[in-house]
Amino acid sequence: MNVRTMAANLLVLGALLSVTGCGGKQETTTAAGQPVVVSGVTVAPAVAATLPEGIEAVGTVKAKNSAVLAARLPATVTGVFVRDGEAVGKGKLLVTLEAGESSAQAASATAAAEEAARGLDEARARKRLADATYERYNNLFKEQAVTRQELDNRKADKEVADQGVQRAIARLAASRDAARAASVVAGYQRIVSPLAGTVTAKQVERGMTVFPGTPLLTVEGDGDFRLEVAVPESQIDRVKIGARLPVTIESAGLALDGRVAEVVPSADPGSRTFTVKVDVAGKGLKSGMFGRMVLPTGERSGIVVAKAAVVERGALTSVWVVDQQGTARMRLVKVGKMFGDRVEILSGLTAGERLVVGGADRVVEGARIR
Repeated sequence: MNVRTMAANLLVLGALLSVTGCGGKQETTTAAGQPVVVSGVTVAPAVAATLPEGIEAVGTVKAKNSAVLAARLPATVTGVFVRDGEAVGKGKLLVTLEAGESSAQAASATAAAEEAARGLDEARARKRLADATYERYNNLFKEQAVTRQELDNRKADKEVADQGVQRAIARLAASRDAARAASVVAGYQRIVSPLAGTVTAKQVERGMTVFPGTPLLTVEGDGDFRLEVAVPESQIDRVKIGARLPVTIESAGLALDGRVAEVVPSADPGSRTFTVKVDVAGKGLKSGMFGRMVLPTGERSGIVVAKAAVVERGALTSVWVVDQQGTARMRLVKVGKMFGDRVEILSGLTAGERLVVGGADRVVEGARIR
């Protein structure tokens, strides 16, 4: 045997050891030459099952309630009181802005409303005087102490005073409306959260200058999420409002049934797909996660195993098969789709074979399973 042949054999042996080992050096036999005995593991069979067949649509998880808060007036950011990922309550102060012009307008409008209120008081005082004067002249006219012309003059003064009060009331109402409007605009300098949730995006920092429409923060409501998927127009007739369809969110480890909440009635002319919004719920869901939805088209036969039985090392996927003698052997397999806590096995196993589904990290090649 030449040197090159020996080197090649050593490389093959090393590859086999890397597949059958569990990360570190593990012995497959005891010092007496007996197989290692592993206890405390769970064994379950591979099961033949009827699996749903369907068309897969992919999309993105989004918060059901979301608010993008934007500036409504030109201003300078004077304070940012939250961080990305921070939980906030409804009404919590998030950002403060400074807009000198709007503050001045609010102060001016408030002063104008106060002046109009004083003008109304003066008009009412003149009206009381005109009413009293008219009553005196009316009594004097009955006693023939004044002429009809003098009484008519006092009556005209009374009517003018009445109209003056009405004009003062109108001016006060208009001034108060203007003050309220200016106060609302000045209130745009305080940005508060419209809902309880989490800050998912913060686009501004203290000292920045913003203009109407500039995004400041994004707040997403807690708890309620939707998977928005793109369904080909040829399959949209299969989707019905209220239908429950299988949904998988792999990054969150979730396989669940989602409820179709909404179907956008117009298709995207570029992709020729309709957007379908599916209500989903589960621990670990976050906005932006990738998800899959299956539109059932039929059924097929397959083999499934517990997800815990599958061992992944790099690009290799395997399971520990326990033979009739109770010996563990590693078997490379090809996996398919997930169905809840089960995984489809496309090749490498037959139904009924026993697999290690708990405690696989303690198993080594050739170990005796107790």
